[in-house]
Amino acid sequence: MTATVQPPESVTWRIHIDRTMWVGGVRSLMLQALHPMAMWGVWQNSDFQDDPFGRLQRTADFVGVATFGSPDEAEAIGRRVRGIHRRLRIVDQDTGRTERLDRPELLLWVHCAEVYSYLQVARRAGLPLTGAMADRYLAEQRRSGTYVGLHEEDIPGSVREMEAYFQEMRPQLKVTEEAAATVRFLLWPRLPENLRFLAAGKPAYFPFGALCYYSLPGWARTMYGVLPEVPRPAITAALRSFRLAMNSMPESVHDHAFMKPTREMLQRARVRLGEEGYDLSKGLYGLRDPRRWPAHRERVSA
Repeated sequence: MTATVQPPESVTWRIHIDRTMWVGGVRSLMLQALHPMAMWGVWQNSDFQDDPFGRLQRTADFVGVATFGSPDEAEAIGRRVRGIHRRLRIVDQDTGRTERLDRPELLLWVHCAEVYSYLQVARRAGLPLTGAMADRYLAEQRRSGTYVGLHEEDIPGSVREMEAYFQEMRPQLKVTEEAAATVRFLLWPRLPENLRFLAAGKPAYFPFGALCYYSLPGWARTMYGVLPEVPRPAITAALRSFRLAMNSMPESVHDHAFMKPTREMLQRARVRLGEEGYDLSKGLYGLRDPRRWPAHRERVSA
């Protein structure tokens, strides 16, 4: 059995170990908010505005386990997520009807907005990926969709399929009051009690939030209309600078951005990979280099 759900040879590993994931994660929340029912589901069932960083950390925990965890760990977190979703309900603000949160079309929207955000941000920020690798990433992510209750065959598995999906979904999207409030909040979040000591540095967050907003597709920014448009090359340059700065951060320091269970899971992954013969001298991030893989592992061709 493989040491991790997605081995270092996968495209998923190459993208999910990259620190651009933080931009992709917030971007995905902004994109997800354009689906009214998905937005109301978050608004009515979570403490998002009281603990926005906690929600981002919990998302990072799920993505981390579904990538770097063991198959048993991934199945366990999948069961937990499906159990939570199964109990939750959404009140449709347009009709007053109560709907299940775990409807396949809602789960699919959240999945696609998330993984496509990771892919698009990483590529634009300078992570070298061929078209075939981008397609392979989305095909690999079909597996993560099954953890939340989707069927692999129902999930777009290539860039072409993903673009077609978003084109099909656009007539159903709109900026609700809750979506507009969410984007404004993500640009200038209220710090939870345990992070109030960081209040003096809060103005430094706005450029990050703006970068996430400007990384949205043009049609989504047009719908929101929150910030004035800026030249695309400037945003691309900012994303590349962000990636360079974040990827230069020592892994031991970066790990503190995660919750304790996630840090422990990553350490277990290091142990298992070491036992399989991977060279961990440069940490998990260093395993993007095929020279650090065991001799019996073959590089996946692009």
